[in-house]
Amino acid sequence: MRQLSNDEVIVLESQRCWAEDWSAVKVADGFDASAVRNTNFYGRVEIGEHCRISDVRILRGSGKKDMPKVISVLNEGGDGNVVLCPELTAQLAWMMIHYHDIFMMVYEQHYHGDKGRCCRVGDYCVIEGATKLEDCDIHGCEGAVTYIGPDVIMEKVVTACGAEITDGAKVYDSFVGEAVHIGRGFVSESSLFFANTYMDNGEACAALCGPFTCSHHKSTLLIGGQYSFYNAGSNTNQSNHAYKMGPIHWGTLERGVKTASGCHILWPATIGMFSMVMGKLTQHPDLSRLPFSYVMASQDRTYVVPGVNIKTVGIWRDITKWPRRDSRKEVASNDIITFDFPNPLILQSVKKGKELLERLVAEQGECEEYHYQKCLIKKNALDNGIRYYELIEALCDCEWADKEYVDMLGFVVERKDIDTVVRRVNSGFVNDSAALVAAISALRRGYPVRNIDQKAYLRWIDMVKADAKKEYNMGDVSEEQLDEFISGVRWRTAVQLYKNQ
Repeated sequence: MRQLSNDEVIVLESQRCWAEDWSAVKVADGFDASAVRNTNFYGRVEIGEHCRISDVRILRGSGKKDMPKVISVLNEGGDGNVVLCPELTAQLAWMMIHYHDIFMMVYEQHYHGDKGRCCRVGDYCVIEGATKLEDCDIHGCEGAVTYIGPDVIMEKVVTACGAEITDGAKVYDSFVGEAVHIGRGFVSESSLFFANTYMDNGEACAALCGPFTCSHHKSTLLIGGQYSFYNAGSNTNQSNHAYKMGPIHWGTLERGVKTASGCHILWPATIGMFSMVMGKLTQHPDLSRLPFSYVMASQDRTYVVPGVNIKTVGIWRDITKWPRRDSRKEVASNDIITFDFPNPLILQSVKKGKELLERLVAEQGECEEYHYQKCLIKKNALDNGIRYYELIEALCDCEWADKEYVDMLGFVVERKDIDTVVRRVNSGFVNDSAALVAAISALRRGYPVRNIDQKAYLRWIDMVKADAKKEYNMGDVSEEQLDEFISGVRWRTAVQLYKNQ
């Protein structure tokens, strides 16, 4: 970065720009002063190439001691566990949260001593009509421009390429990732948003939002939770004050969970993959071993219907739409996403679910309701759950069944491979965040479906079609829409759904 030339200052001032101190404004060699208009600069500011900046009331580097930007996600009341940095990915954040030594490695890498804090606008950024940007690090790329729009307030925010923050959003101490949209007055504090996340109207606090997390409603609050491939219903919220000792509790909605309108979850709790939660859930259950379930809370009782969600139109639409909705450009696709369905993590969870239901029968005998994690499972729901899990297991002859897999915020990977990476960090072979991101990326692989059990797939497809017809019979779907959907649910489509990494 270099100082502005006298000619550039003259051009900026002629375009109604003002600076507290022009010598504190640094620019890249390819800076174009004619693309910056009606903007006020305070403190240390840096501007890259191919930027367009207009009508920004305050663009400020506070000058405070430039310690790494550290936030605490999940446990809002805890010590910082994520360093906000330009190279942050979903997987790097996951590693920092789960391994303190890795957090410290990244922290030390970004420690700049007493150097004053700066507001940076990187290459290929467009900023129009923002109210205030303070101590931010905004990054864009050729082909993946980052856009900051009208009435936006941002403080201590880092963005990845292709991010969009607009329409009065207020974002504090947060990371806004690749192809992430935040708008319509959404408010974020101490939260992370990764690939293709879409946030309008609501709020997030200490939220860890993995890929395709989605909220559209004004009354939605995501707080102290880990989410991925998640869809928040209207008036959905969580509470992290379970015992009135402060916001120290947190929970996980695993991949593909949805919450119905008015759903409230009292943390701590864990909801299994591809489940739907309804009502006010207060029992703090860990339902990670019961994927594809309906979780229905009412007053002091919560009923779980295991596995039933596998047969719904919603699940079929979700697993087919996510690969198509990945709007990232190749230059901005550092978050690793496993789209495959089924994948080894799903099959691992389903296997554990079936074993759990069989164990409940063995331990509690024949009864009308079974007790698990302070929740209730009716006998017919349990029996059907076993059959649903058997169907999912039968979809393919899986070579991964006896290995342990983990979801690194969208990326399905073997536990032993993570352990290997951690050992390389501890031994010094991997000693900075870029090398760690590369080591994680080297684990990338797809899980294409092989050895298809045609009978099981056709049975699944028949269930999905039956659910579509049920929706048609409710009168909300036209016959043309039904026919179009059913014609797309074919054996060939089922096998070739996936965008393999």
